[in-house]
Amino acid sequence: MKKVITYGTFDLLHYGHINLLKRAKELGDYLIVGVTTDNYDDSRGKLNVQQSLMERIEGIKKTGLADEIIIEEYEGQKINDILKYEVDIFAIGSDWMGKFDYIKDYCEVIYLERTKGISSTELRVKNKGILKLGVVGTGRIAKRFIYESKFVSGVNVEGVYGRTQETTEEFKISNELDFYSLNYDEFLDKVDAVYIATPNKTHFDYAKKALENNKHVLCEKPITLSREQTNELYRIAKEKGLVLLEAIKTAYSPGFLRLVSIAKSGLIGKIRNIDATFTKLIDVEDKYIREFDKEQKGGSVTELITYPLLAIIKLLGMDIKDIHYYSYYDEDFKVDMFTKLNILYENAIATAKVGLGVKSEGDLVISGTKGYIYVSAPWWKTEYFELRYENSAKNKKHYYKFEGDGLRYELAEFVSMINEGKTQTYKLNWKESEIISEVIEKFLNNENVIKI
Repeated sequence: MKKVITYGTFDLLHYGHINLLKRAKELGDYLIVGVTTDNYDDSRGKLNVQQSLMERIEGIKKTGLADEIIIEEYEGQKINDILKYEVDIFAIGSDWMGKFDYIKDYCEVIYLERTKGISSTELRVKNKGILKLGVVGTGRIAKRFIYESKFVSGVNVEGVYGRTQETTEEFKISNELDFYSLNYDEFLDKVDAVYIATPNKTHFDYAKKALENNKHVLCEKPITLSREQTNELYRIAKEKGLVLLEAIKTAYSPGFLRLVSIAKSGLIGKIRNIDATFTKLIDVEDKYIREFDKEQKGGSVTELITYPLLAIIKLLGMDIKDIHYYSYYDEDFKVDMFTKLNILYENAIATAKVGLGVKSEGDLVISGTKGYIYVSAPWWKTEYFELRYENSAKNKKHYYKFEGDGLRYELAEFVSMINEGKTQTYKLNWKESEIISEVIEKFLNNENVIKI
């Protein structure tokens, strides 16, 4: 008897899952299906699973395709299962191509082509279904987003919109999407929501048109380059009852959320100062990279300041009294390679440092009247922070997992808001996004900017 085994979450069971199970069963005589537990899904960063373990197991049973159903509870269990059940073939979707090659030491590994073109009608479960998402843009972050989306239940990336035939078609093929389009109107007709990952200055136009066509929008940061434009987008979203969310991944991650709540709880007293740094060196020899393109609004502030501003605004609020910018500009690229912001509040001060051409320690320090919180680099992937006091015996360390690239957190929040009918989230509200846009706008308008 030839035994085949496959694994999955199988949330909101649809014909893509069923087709995979059918093809797996055809590979042998006996099919074993491993269904992941909620705890294991959490530990591997699988977010927004909508059905319980028992509901998912019942769904597999009803297909009549599984000869045996087992539960996957921990990392590394697959090898033990293969040996225990004397499995001949391990089958998994082609989304995971290469990921499970290590299992070839124990049995044959077959990657099954995923089902394309999953229709929303066939995927509707109760009042919720699989969100059909389209990606706008084919750059580096768009590629990372496709991978991260696999860890969020209730959403499927259907297609991509781009401006050039060769690049867009290649993106569609390499990411196994159902379609690509060079026509934005045609693209919008095929999806429920969009993820915008194009250059900064294009965000407003793409987001506005999507909202006007009744599509939910998850837009890369900065959402726009001016407060007026950000305000207009949120006004449209509110009028139409749509979700518009700025994709600052840190805002939605569990470690950062806990950090903010602890910092504001009074454990370090009243917060009087914040120092937040985010630098990322990029090879200046690459003269065509977007981050150094003045015409595409490149530079350290537009590319990176959203992260330090997120921390500062979350901890000190939106009532900024004054800002001064100190920037080192590159003579050839004409963009800021490093900028330091001094931000004044009524009872506190903050410093934000960002750089594409100058490297500094990427940590975060929150100073209070009773102690301080130190968040080690890279603080925007908040995994560890420590409360520190004059008496070091009182110090306390906190640890939280930050999964993958973090894009799954923003997508999970986006999908949950749509499913729950919410247009606002406390994790990053509209007014906070507007303030971030305003700070960037002032810099671009050379208000209180000193160049060195």
